Amino acid sequence: MRKAAAKKRPSKKGYTASDMRAVSDNPEWTKEDFAKARPFYEVFPELRRGRGPNKAPTKKPVSIRLSPEVIDHFKRGGPGWQSRIDEALVKVVRRKAAG
Repeated sequence: MRKAAAKKRPSKKGYTASDMRAVSDNPEWTKEDFAKARPFYEVFPELRRGRGPNKAPTKKPVSIRLSPEVIDHFKRGGPGWQSRIDEALVKVVRRKAAG
């Protein structure tokens, strides 16, 4: 049985699918609806936002090679392991600068 034929058949309460679509807050989309659809950012370009630039960058991205022992140690502490490596290095640098 085709879907088009099923849509015309009344439900137990006597309503057809098109009757329900007319009063529904969230009607089922038709092929025509999909054909007319546009991406959200095209319809609402003013709402398209990314993260944007960091207003006051406090860190610089770098690539560094660390031993597996160091990585495993900090990863065992869970999320935030890269920040913990940074904190440990900052402590060493400040200790050297003070001494």
